[in-house]
Amino acid sequence: MLPSELADKIVVLLNDKLAQNVELINVSEKTIIADYFIIATGNNVPHVRALADHVEDKLAIDSLTPLRKEGHQDGRWCVIDYGSVIVHIFIPAERKFFDLEKLWS
Repeated sequence: MLPSELADKIVVLLNDKLAQNVELINVSEKTIIADYFIIATGNNVPHVRALADHVEDKLAIDSLTPLRKEGHQDGRWCVIDYGSVIVHIFIPAERKFFDLEKLWS
């Protein structure tokens, strides 16, 4: 699957579970760590965890597993790394504090 197709699929999956303010940022010309960052907000810790689980479960059906993941236990900021696409799911306060859109846009 092309990175752009994976990124689009993840955006749909996040929207399916009512993620807020889903942003897809092409970072391919700004860094070598990924082609796309996806940034989304969950309403609260359980919602952030549910969004992360949903993405992982649905992509696993296509035999896509993350290279690494962080933050699921705490649930304030989950990062799921699919190599070419890195997914960031925040609670509102954390997203506002880190403001990744400003950093990478």
